[in-house]
Amino acid sequence: MAVPGEKTPAPPPPELADTELFATDAYRRTFDSAVLEVDRDQGRVALARTAFYPGGGGQPHDLGTLRWGAGTAPITKVKRDGGRIWHWLDTPELPDTGAEVYGELDWDRRHMLMRTHTALHILCGVIWTEFHVAVTGGNMDPGKGRLDFPLESMSTELGQSVERRINEEIAAAREVVVTFLGREVADEDPALIRTSANLIPAEIDPLRVIDIVGLDKQADGGTHVLSTAEVGSVAVTGTESKGKGNKRIRLEIRPPAAG
Repeated sequence: MAVPGEKTPAPPPPELADTELFATDAYRRTFDSAVLEVDRDQGRVALARTAFYPGGGGQPHDLGTLRWGAGTAPITKVKRDGGRIWHWLDTPELPDTGAEVYGELDWDRRHMLMRTHTALHILCGVIWTEFHVAVTGGNMDPGKGRLDFPLESMSTELGQSVERRINEEIAAAREVVVTFLGREVADEDPALIRTSANLIPAEIDPLRVIDIVGLDKQADGGTHVLSTAEVGSVAVTGTESKGKGNKRIRLEIRPPAAG
């Protein structure tokens, strides 16, 4: 899929499309793979391909299950390390190098993280539209998250206004589009530069971009839903001042509004 208005979106890099399945299909729940490397000291394995997100950009890593032969083990941690994505297994008996395995995500947790991540991007878009300031930090857990902005003041009334605006954007059912942009094009895009795309190492080319069409567009590696409507609804649960020019907004994901 392409970001509307872009001249020539780049295709996904083969190393992502073939190995990092979460980067091109966030709805992939299961996959087959082979074990590339086993680290018995740390109780972890690297796979030829994976749908497990390794964490990054404030989004936690996925959890789930890995099966092979007669073995089954929970995946308790996923992390990128040394150019590979490692999966920590809660078992004393790891699969051997070359073994064929079957991975299955904890889908309820992943989908909640997708809804949460998209909600935070909606918050970014709302604040950018209203105040023209970029996010300076953030974090999330399944169903809740927070973002920091260089705002001069914060109030309960502002939180209520932001909550209303976020839910309006959810109700608008804006399409959430994933594409890859050549670095030269991406570096010239103010919507990406404002979210620090210019700080991403130059060797990352093309950039993966998440576009909430008509609201927010950012370089981003995480997983998202396909439409803002899938978020459900959002409650702003806290507004805090973390110092001069640093204000925090907390939100939680709720079921869709009645009616």
